[in-house]
Amino acid sequence: MADKPKLAIWKFSSCDGCQLTLLDCEDELLSVVGAVDVAYFVEASRETKPGPYDVSLVEGSITTPHEAELIQQVRKDSKFLVSIGACATGGGIQALKNYADVSDYINTVYATPEYISTLDKATPISDHVQVDFELRGCPIDKGQLLEVVNALLYNRRPNIPTHSVCIECKRRFTPCVMVRGIPCLGPVTQAGCGAICPAHERGCYGCFGPMETPNAASLGQWLLDKGMISEGDLVRLFRTFNSDAPAFRDASIHFEKEVQRDG
Repeated sequence: MADKPKLAIWKFSSCDGCQLTLLDCEDELLSVVGAVDVAYFVEASRETKPGPYDVSLVEGSITTPHEAELIQQVRKDSKFLVSIGACATGGGIQALKNYADVSDYINTVYATPEYISTLDKATPISDHVQVDFELRGCPIDKGQLLEVVNALLYNRRPNIPTHSVCIECKRRFTPCVMVRGIPCLGPVTQAGCGAICPAHERGCYGCFGPMETPNAASLGQWLLDKGMISEGDLVRLFRTFNSDAPAFRDASIHFEKEVQRDG
């Protein structure tokens, strides 16, 4: 019998939520374990096996010199590398430090700053190595994760939608929250969450990052023109789960300059 494909799950700077999504697969987890050899997954087991690996799922952004070195080795050891979650694909919340002086944060938070080793910026995995597929979300969707694993096992491209959250709202028959004056990133955010927030009369926060063809600056200007949000709040809206995703990053910088000019 042929050996099963070797699967590795790696954690970089993150909250572990996306790794836990795999463990939350429950009924499907036994099928996954039966189809692959989970060779490296320290979140679930102390037993690890050396590479090479057929598939590596990588959670978290690169924020330390050690991580910058490790991701290079992970890439060399992996046939396919998939970045999972907002931290790995869009920098995550920790990428907020990209807009400030890191030394100020370190000196404020830590009693012994000299022990802290960190990079000036937190960046997505794709900034450092070639990524074969990005799975979005904060956290990722269980169904999409299983689709990616299945696709890689059968040598096909994952069938993951790249359209906006607005399509999900239409499919749920959820009225547009912006009609009621609620600011929402749904028009520029990739689908995958099921439009949970708009269904509960809250604007989309962009958990799944930019959709395939976003025009974030245009949406931001429209929200400003309609008086739904202030420039300062708009900057913060783009700087959440995917603060270093290019479309959101560029829009936040654009409106930050507007704040500085008007201030």
